[in-house]
Amino acid sequence: MARERLLSGIQPTGQMHLGNYLGSVKAWVDNQTRYEPFLMIADLHSLTSTYENPAALRDTKFDLVCDLLALGIDPTQSTLFFQSDVPEHSELHVILSMITPLPWLYRVPSYKSKMDDIQDKDLDTYGFLGYPVLQAADILLYRATRVPVGKDQLPHLELTREIARRFNHFYGNVFPEPLDVLTEFPILPGLDGRKMSKSYGNTLPISDTAEHTQALMMKMFTDPARLRRHDPGHPDVCPVFAYHQIFNKDRVPEIRSGCESAALGCVDCKRECAGKVNDFLAPIRAKRAALTQDRGEIQRMMREGAQKARAVASETLEDVKKAVGL
Repeated sequence: MARERLLSGIQPTGQMHLGNYLGSVKAWVDNQTRYEPFLMIADLHSLTSTYENPAALRDTKFDLVCDLLALGIDPTQSTLFFQSDVPEHSELHVILSMITPLPWLYRVPSYKSKMDDIQDKDLDTYGFLGYPVLQAADILLYRATRVPVGKDQLPHLELTREIARRFNHFYGNVFPEPLDVLTEFPILPGLDGRKMSKSYGNTLPISDTAEHTQALMMKMFTDPARLRRHDPGHPDVCPVFAYHQIFNKDRVPEIRSGCESAALGCVDCKRECAGKVNDFLAPIRAKRAALTQDRGEIQRMMREGAQKARAVASETLEDVKKAVGL
């Protein structure tokens, strides 16, 4: 029986961090054999906020491919490609933009929140307002029926379904309505306790050295009510405890008991946690270091991925053009 097709993407807007891995990439890896995955480096999307620095974008794209391969993406099971190498994304985006009402875009929850949160960049552009339409084009271009998302991304997927529904209403049944594949992990807190995000500068990059990772984690926020070493702690509100629950599962009962009784101090707790995170990242870093030495092979692999993606994308776009009369 044919596998359902899955589409997902990640923007090359800086170093990949643990939040990226747990929030999306882990689901990619886990679903490689269950679905038929099309996984893209969403470099066109990254232009919504990094359009002023093309040199950095080129380097980040290469680094991101190395990250994904080191984390377990297998190009023999997944079609991995750069979004900009498949021009059908842009062409379908233009066609879908013609039928997408502006109020649909203004109501996307992340539009206003990002405008408020990211003050150091000019986001008052057509591209930023319209990026959910490009996101819909990404999904619909492959007629994907599954999209791995976190709960905060569900409104974007619903907008894709609405656009597909509107297109099908006008032109016939061209697109399936994609369903979500919810990721397993909750939002990973950053170093300051907020959601881990490059925009906040509170991330733990997976390509950092073990020493730098430990130094960053030793500065992490902990329980704000625990002011002195011998004060009892409240692990459920401590960002460090959230990391223990993921990377140090066997020790969670002891960590909880030690925190609540004040037998375990925050410094020792963070030191142990940093060690477990580094243990997890060690083999990933080793594989990544080897991958970065063969840029030519990475480029060849990405060209092959783009060819596979275009074979599917071109068929869809041909059907779309016929449907709309082009």
